[in-house]
Amino acid sequence: MRRVLDVSENTDHGRGKFMAWLSVQRLFGSFLTACLFALSPAVAAPLVNHLAHHPSPYLALHGADPVAWQEWNSATVELASKQNKLLFVSIGYFSCHWCHVMQQESYRDPTIAGVLNRNFIPVKVDRELNSALDAEMIEFARRTLGVAGWPLNVFVTPEGYPLYATLYSKPDQFLGQIERLAERWRADSRTLKAAAKAAASRVESSATTQEKASPVLAATRRKALVDETLALADPLRGGLEQVRKFPLAPQLTALLQIHERHPDARLAAWLTLTLDRMMKGGLRDHVGGGFFRYTEDPDWHTPHYEKMLYDNAQLALLYLRAASILGKPAYRAIAFETLDFMLADMRDAKTGAFITSTSAVDGEGREGGVYLWRREQLQSMLSADEFALVTRIWGLETAAESNLGYLPQQVREPTAAEMQKFGPIYRKLRAERRQRHLPKDDKLLAGLNGLALKALSEAAAVDPRYRRHADEVKVFLVKQLHHKNGLQQGMGQGKLLGPADLEAYAYAASGLRHYARLSGAAADHAAADRLVREAWQRFHSSSGFRMAGTTLLAVENWQAAIADGAAPSPSTELIAASLGSRDKALRRKASGALGSSAAGIGRNLFLHASLVAAMDVPAR
Repeated sequence: MRRVLDVSENTDHGRGKFMAWLSVQRLFGSFLTACLFALSPAVAAPLVNHLAHHPSPYLALHGADPVAWQEWNSATVELASKQNKLLFVSIGYFSCHWCHVMQQESYRDPTIAGVLNRNFIPVKVDRELNSALDAEMIEFARRTLGVAGWPLNVFVTPEGYPLYATLYSKPDQFLGQIERLAERWRADSRTLKAAAKAAASRVESSATTQEKASPVLAATRRKALVDETLALADPLRGGLEQVRKFPLAPQLTALLQIHERHPDARLAAWLTLTLDRMMKGGLRDHVGGGFFRYTEDPDWHTPHYEKMLYDNAQLALLYLRAASILGKPAYRAIAFETLDFMLADMRDAKTGAFITSTSAVDGEGREGGVYLWRREQLQSMLSADEFALVTRIWGLETAAESNLGYLPQQVREPTAAEMQKFGPIYRKLRAERRQRHLPKDDKLLAGLNGLALKALSEAAAVDPRYRRHADEVKVFLVKQLHHKNGLQQGMGQGKLLGPADLEAYAYAASGLRHYARLSGAAADHAAADRLVREAWQRFHSSSGFRMAGTTLLAVENWQAAIADGAAPSPSTELIAASLGSRDKALRRKASGALGSSAAGIGRNLFLHASLVAAMDVPAR
């Protein structure tokens, strides 16, 4: 090996000669670099990963990936434009199992990372921090692939037009996809840009139609929604006729409200069947309380094990209301159990607010590892009589589906006397389960805490022990997340997470409105009104509603009415929070938007169940 200068001699003279030489080299090197830079085309500096210390736990998980992940912001889009590269926008969330699988298989792979870093501008997005961008990309995937989900990966032109979407892919397939796309982009980026721009279709809103939300229109929409629901319903197992069973909390809540005002025996029977199957089967955590995201099968048996705050807040409120409307006292116990789970496992001790989710996998990466039990584990923990009881009720005489064991659920109906015996059993299992590590997404999001506040406020009217927790969430939203520049999306690692979108505003305002009804305080109504006014100003126009101030995409999507998803429609929640105001101007604005929204939903009534239910509420 050629040695330029030997400085191994440990003398002042040697060090002096070396430092003098180094100064000359630095001066010459700087001069030469400047000359070359002036005479040569610009060469892009290698990208580096910016996520290691991000306050979002999901994004921080990707901080050690060899992929040079960037954040989604105007600087990143500008970088793509300068370098004429496609943006590789990868969207996921903390409790998404397949998001983590793709990270391990592809984003930790040096070969795949190299192709992404050289040919694209890689961007990682936490969908819970950018629901507007996520919604646009989901819609693009549905249009182009026919399906959508997470991980959701979309290639976007530097001008902001989505070009190509893909979901989870095995490493070899994904590598082939990105290599082929990179080659096509190098060969003819102009044609691909033109194709993406041509395919981008602005969703023209019919929101300028000022149709009044009259009782006649409400009755027509209501009847059509009930008929559509019963046509889609699974009459034997509850829910809809689907391979996977989701809780459908917004739709069930809306239909329960409709049944309360317009009793329908068919609807009541289906709602009761659905709520019974959800609480008795594998969707519910019988040991620790709370509900999982969905089940993989139509029998409500095998869950996908993540628990989301938005599901549990909505389901707690749904069961609380259903207890009275359907005359089922057992539902009230499920509502309180769900809230108690949230307080035990999702409450942030410092603020009293709630975290976003718990993971589907345990600390060792095993799906369901926190919730499953082997026969020998149960036998060693329980008495002989207790083990015999759970064997019969939980169906332990058949083989377990997972090599990790059984998920406690009611395969057989216990008697009232047997139900009393499960209290001590669950306490033993909870004590053991606390030794297992469950990863959590500890972001504190404004919108999701608004949903939690809504549930706590109604629960506190029935059981005063929830009032203190409702107070804490109200203070968190009003004092820590609402500033002079508006509401913040949330907080992570003690840091604010940027301006809130429509979803955050609408859910937080709705939660504060329900809290104000509980407290009766004018100041609490005023706090809700402040959020409502800001939301109308930022996210509504004569063209309808938009999810965010900007998504940085080329096409801005305004909608007459935003559909329900896993959580209720944010446009409908904003309308409802406004209709509950003591301010006549806000109520008038909401009434006008309600008519416009009703005119714009077309035939997709099940997707807009919350809006149909809102139309049926008499004006104040």
